[in-house]
Amino acid sequence: MLWDDSNVLGLSKAACRHCGGYGMRPTAAGREKPCRCVFRAAFLACYHKFRECIEAAQCNAVTLDSCPGCDTRRMFSRKREEYIADFCLVSRRTLDDLEYKVFKYHYLLGAGWKLCCRQMQIDRAIYFRTLYRVQEKLGRTFGELEPYSLYPVDEYFKGPVRCHMVDVPVRVPRIAVRPVNRLRLPLTA
Repeated sequence: MLWDDSNVLGLSKAACRHCGGYGMRPTAAGREKPCRCVFRAAFLACYHKFRECIEAAQCNAVTLDSCPGCDTRRMFSRKREEYIADFCLVSRRTLDDLEYKVFKYHYLLGAGWKLCCRQMQIDRAIYFRTLYRVQEKLGRTFGELEPYSLYPVDEYFKGPVRCHMVDVPVRVPRIAVRPVNRLRLPLTA
C-alpha cells in the first residue's frame, strides 16, 4: 500500500497532536511520512477483522474464487482461516520477543493490562509503550506486506479492486451496410 495523502486521511485520528488529523507529519528532511496514528488505525482494522474471523470460523465456510489469467479458472479456499493464519504468522515474524509476548497476552489471549504486567513482571509504562509500538509496527507491516497485504482488509477477501488499463489494439469488424429501400411516394399536385 502506498501511504499517501488520500490513503492516510481517513485513518488518521482527528485529535492526534502530531499530525492534527491530517495523517502525514513532517520529517527533519522536509518530507512527509505517515503518522503513528495511521498505523495504529490500520492495525486495529486488521485486528477487528481477525476477531470477526475467529468468531465466524466455527462454520467452516468455503469460498469459490476466480484466478486471474487468460482462462477463468476457479479455486476453493477458506479465506477466514487463511487470514487468521496470516495475521498470527506475520505478527510472530515481525515482533521481537517482548513485543510478541505483549501481543500474545493482550490481543490473542485477551488478558487485561494488570494481568499482563504481573505475568511478564514489567512496569505499566513499559507495557503500554510496548503495546503502542506493537500496533505501529504491525500496522505498517500489514499495509506494506507484499504481494498480498492484510490491509486493506476488503482487498484481502475480495481481491484487488484497482483497475489497470491495458493497451490492447481493438479490431472493429466491418459491417456490410445494405441500402435501405425507401418507399417513394408520387408527388401529387
